[in-house]
Amino acid sequence: MRISLCFTALGLFLGISLDAWSQAQQPNAFAFKINEPILLDGVLDEEIWDSEEGWNSDFMQYFPSDTSLANVQTRVKVAFDDNNIYIAAIMENDGPRKYVSTSLRRDYRGEQNDGISFVFDTFNDKTNAFQFGVNPYGVQREALLANGGSRSEDLNLAWDNKWYAKATIHENYWLVEAIIPLSTLRYKDGGQNWNVNFYRIDSHLGERSTWAPIPRNFPIISTAFSRKLIFEEPLRKNSANISLIPYVAARTSKNFLEGTSEDLSPAVGGDAKIGIGPAMNLDLTFNPDFSQVEVDQQVTNLDRFEIFFPERRQFFLENADLFESFGQPRSRPFFSRRIGVDRDENTGQNIQSKIIYGARLSGKVNENWRVGLMNMQTATDELAGVNGKNYSVLAVQKKIFARSNVGMIFVNKESLALDEYQSLFDPTGFNRLVGFDYNLASSDNRWTGKVFYHRTFQDQDLDKPYSFNAYVLYNDLHWAGSFSFQDVGKSFNPEVGYLPRVDFKRFNPDLAYIWFPKSNLINRHGPKVEFEGYWNETLGTTDRDVNLSYEVRFQSLSRLTLTQKNRYVYLFNDFDPTRTGAEPLPAGSDYKTKTYGVKYASNPRNLFRIDLETEFGEYYTGNFAQVKSEMGARIGYKANISMNFSYSQIRLPEPQADANLLLVGPRIDLTFTKSLFWTTFIQYNNQIDNLNINTRLQWRYAPVSDLFIVYTDNYFPGDFLPKQRSLVFKLNYWLNI
Repeated sequence: MRISLCFTALGLFLGISLDAWSQAQQPNAFAFKINEPILLDGVLDEEIWDSEEGWNSDFMQYFPSDTSLANVQTRVKVAFDDNNIYIAAIMENDGPRKYVSTSLRRDYRGEQNDGISFVFDTFNDKTNAFQFGVNPYGVQREALLANGGSRSEDLNLAWDNKWYAKATIHENYWLVEAIIPLSTLRYKDGGQNWNVNFYRIDSHLGERSTWAPIPRNFPIISTAFSRKLIFEEPLRKNSANISLIPYVAARTSKNFLEGTSEDLSPAVGGDAKIGIGPAMNLDLTFNPDFSQVEVDQQVTNLDRFEIFFPERRQFFLENADLFESFGQPRSRPFFSRRIGVDRDENTGQNIQSKIIYGARLSGKVNENWRVGLMNMQTATDELAGVNGKNYSVLAVQKKIFARSNVGMIFVNKESLALDEYQSLFDPTGFNRLVGFDYNLASSDNRWTGKVFYHRTFQDQDLDKPYSFNAYVLYNDLHWAGSFSFQDVGKSFNPEVGYLPRVDFKRFNPDLAYIWFPKSNLINRHGPKVEFEGYWNETLGTTDRDVNLSYEVRFQSLSRLTLTQKNRYVYLFNDFDPTRTGAEPLPAGSDYKTKTYGVKYASNPRNLFRIDLETEFGEYYTGNFAQVKSEMGARIGYKANISMNFSYSQIRLPEPQADANLLLVGPRIDLTFTKSLFWTTFIQYNNQIDNLNINTRLQWRYAPVSDLFIVYTDNYFPGDFLPKQRSLVFKLNYWLNI
């Protein structure tokens, strides 16, 4: 039955892909070959910029509407030589104004910022792309775009690389001059065209506009609607394209709970990025140190399952989607944070375990094939009785039809033997996975979906070690609907993946409708209904949610959502709803509950903003009320002060316990200049009885080269007795050869 359903769904998806809509012929952009390099000074006085020929204009409005030219126009021009891409952009205004920049920190994000972004799809697959952005104060951002930009999560701003930009502000416009080294990009050697789009955010009018029009029911980062960038001559690879990123670090720490300490100890290591042709990249790391990565934002967990935290470490980011996009959020065959990261249950923080080395080859073989190969080795800690582990991953992906692809992934985890009489690898300590995915993306982006089948292997035969999923989504201007069926066997065990639960089948359809009224107040509004049901062969139905919601988006960019949820839960294990060690509810009991919720997000352009979410109603045998908020205030572009707040009041009859769960997380982010930043993040969480302080000073003394000083401390909140603390110094340097 499952295999039949798989082929039925696959046939449906293939039919949809073959029936993809063709797009009308659109004007192209042109990149001019120049012989003299551009002087990066924010003054467009070079001959190539003086000419009226080749400017790309007539930007279309994306928000608040998508049916007219932008109220404030933008012009972009592209040139190149043997080593660089050059970009000039002029952002016109309707008069003098003050621009919004939330900070001077690189990699700004959010629709509250003024900015211009350039998106280059260098392999013409309308699925993956590089994005570069600049705001009026010259603050830069670079990102990788994956999965066609169908969700905001597909824009990965954690990626860093070398490129240069200068912005200048004038009376009725601001302009940008940018240089992007070809060594920063991956592209086809000898290719003469890329897909491209440019988009602008204007905070004064609240307008967003794009050069290649994008329907407003899709994200502005969508790559499906890009146009061609034609180069005057074919692009060639003219440099070795090797980057060395060595670091030196020193660390001291003390664990008050275990009575252990680490004297100030030096460490040396680094990364290397080696271009294998213009389209493949070999990443190498030796004794990596990720202490400069910001701590995770804690959450109050009222669920029965593990919470997902995204990857932030630079080594894993380029072509990360090639490894990470297999599966789906409830069944990921590979999750890079399983490598070199453990979770400290005393503090709620993720902490490092030592990685000895890592190698990762990834990129495009040609316009249709992508390949990724990774091997990582972690260290053995004999005192803790922990075996070192070797992780290997192979991912292969082939483009089919307009924007769809098929892929295969193999994941292998091997434990090293501690016993000197055993062979190097423990024959009973392996975990392997093989999986196949089909990803649907129609040319006009209306149809997207996925079918996959994954299977794990261990040193013993297990019953039903598989995961299967079939999903399809339709999205047009007014209607959006999806259907998903998932089947996870009871012995499916991806130890290097993310899987909150096993032994279930899941059915999840939803349907939404959107109105676009002619209103000065409301931009769009509409209802959504969603059903989610879980069951298995032994217990029958274990979970059922019927959710109704209504969302209103305002012209000011603020949002309001009302929800009503009807839940059924069967507990197949004892469960403490407070997660505080209180008397659990017994396994085998079931509960029907009804809750109501309100979400509000204010205008992000305001000096003070607030995102507020509240839910209240029945909770297992009692009731609860929860309020979560994120408040922020900015002082020009020098300081951002924010506060994450969560309060959950749980009332349960005896023998279960009541609870008042509080999580408070003030954050102060100071950006003194575009190269000097200081961030302090404090988190108090009484659910895990911890107070965490993390403060980080960063000096970007050269492009993509930093000095970090990071101090982390954890306390018992009641008596302020210390748990753990550490101090880290790290200096790295990005050297291009």
